[in-house]
Amino acid sequence: MRNPGPKLIRKTPAYFEAALQDAERLLKYAAEVGTEVDSAARDQVLHARAIRHGEWDEETAANLLSALAKMAAQLKPVTAESLKTYSDESTKATIRNYWIVAICLAGITVPFSAASFVASALATTIKSDIVVANDLAVKLRTKLGPPLKTPQNPVDSDGAILTQLQQFAATIRSIDERARQLNVLMAYGETDPYKDLRHQKDKLHEIFQLPKGLSDWAGAANDKTVVYQDVRYFAQSLVDDMSVIYGAITVCILPVLYALLGTCAYLLRNFEQQMGARTYIPSRANSARFLIAAIGGAVVGLFDNFTIGQGASIPPLAIAFLVGYAVEVFFTFLDSLLQPFSKGRGNLPPTASA
Repeated sequence: MRNPGPKLIRKTPAYFEAALQDAERLLKYAAEVGTEVDSAARDQVLHARAIRHGEWDEETAANLLSALAKMAAQLKPVTAESLKTYSDESTKATIRNYWIVAICLAGITVPFSAASFVASALATTIKSDIVVANDLAVKLRTKLGPPLKTPQNPVDSDGAILTQLQQFAATIRSIDERARQLNVLMAYGETDPYKDLRHQKDKLHEIFQLPKGLSDWAGAANDKTVVYQDVRYFAQSLVDDMSVIYGAITVCILPVLYALLGTCAYLLRNFEQQMGARTYIPSRANSARFLIAAIGGAVVGLFDNFTIGQGASIPPLAIAFLVGYAVEVFFTFLDSLLQPFSKGRGNLPPTASA
């Protein structure tokens, strides 16, 4: 009885042609990088391509799939899908999207961070200057007393009183200057008490500078104290507003932005490395990574500082960036917080059984 021979596959499944293309990609990549593949597997792929598509039989299909499995195991982590992605033009759109997101985030994060840093520095300086000015105002009032109709300046052999008067006036000017700078960052949220006089240099000089040929020290100290009270109220109001607004930005918004920026940095670095190794495969998990980073950044903002390793303290914004770059850091931190509670539960006495 005659052997009927291999049975032809009348309707070749679509994945057979896809498997042949994948096998050819792997075979071509192995030749490019100088990796020697099994000769039998190579011949099976070439044989499958030589046969017309409608004349495949079961043996040819089985040999093709076997050859594909061998080459896939040998060339790992490079896969047929990653080789297809490597030569696909869609990767340009992927990297372009990453860059757009990163640039947009940086365009928001950097100005907010700079404004927050400058505002915090100005507020700190203003508060320290107010402390100095308050002390000088008390000392001058104690030494000079209230202004008299007939000025009677005390003996100032070492020039201490005049020096304090000059320092008092200089400190007032410093507070006023920094308060106006802070008001710009606060979008002019407070009204400048000398707004109408800012373009009148002579008038401003009279208000903030000590008069030439000063003869009435007590009167000058009293005049500058009145000016100081207006300037102090203006500056202190701005510092209070800044503490609320920029505090909310620093705690609630910036950590999320830094976490998302860290995710962009991770994805760009990962994309570069995997494309160089031809192992990049698009993943839907990237969108989930952005969501995890945003949640982690929001949670990180609730903490003032973090201690890593042997007493090294890292600010929350840096941790937020690390959360976006490596979400494992975030989960490790959460696990470390849960350890005391887990130990506490482990030490609980066993419940009595009925």
